[in-house]
Amino acid sequence: MLRVAMVEPEYQINLGYAARALKNFGLRRIYLINPKCDYRGRQAIKYAKHARDILEHAVVCDSIGQAARGTLLLGTTALWRKSEAGMHNVYTLRYAKRLLRRARGRDITLLIGRDGTGLTRDELAGCDATLFIPASEDYPTLNITHALAIMLYELLQAVQSKQRSELEGLYAGVPEMAVVKRLFDAFVGERRDIRDKRSVSNAFYHIMKRSAPTKQELRTLAVAFSRRAAATVRTKERKRA
Repeated sequence: MLRVAMVEPEYQINLGYAARALKNFGLRRIYLINPKCDYRGRQAIKYAKHARDILEHAVVCDSIGQAARGTLLLGTTALWRKSEAGMHNVYTLRYAKRLLRRARGRDITLLIGRDGTGLTRDELAGCDATLFIPASEDYPTLNITHALAIMLYELLQAVQSKQRSELEGLYAGVPEMAVVKRLFDAFVGERRDIRDKRSVSNAFYHIMKRSAPTKQELRTLAVAFSRRAAATVRTKERKRA
């Protein structure tokens, strides 16, 4: 289970947007550590839109330890060099899935720092790992709710959902690609004007894999190559006759 904890949030608008981000990605509860504003105030509720229930049922904590008790604690920072005590354990989001695989079965707390100053060095040192989003060196600091949405998207890719399963079911896998490749190989094999048939077949296969075709697209190609192959056979039979 993934939980989100925000340290000393100051602005109702950011809390509203944070609640929306949580609900967008299927999370139902937010942990607030010593909030500095009214987290159920008019502005917070306004910007939360249909996620106001997350703010209304927020869990208020006195410390990071209370909010993250019993979980793997992931700190966040835009300035990763602040995490001097944990430089060996800093992850970009590109490698976040590796961390989740290692933590399989454990609950995880994603710790979001203060609106203006983020997490302190001591707070980052107390985290089990630190995540950061590589951004422009000229302006690497994202608004915390923008960063939160990006991190939730990346971290929750490791969690299978019904919607994701349905979408992934549309795309072709290795078996479907292998069928089309065999048909394409047969097609290329009949072409006398193609000298390096193996290179052509390999190029087609690599392009097919990179393009992430749907099953329907490959079925269409298979029909086309099958008809071409059938036409070739009929031509040969007529010549023999």
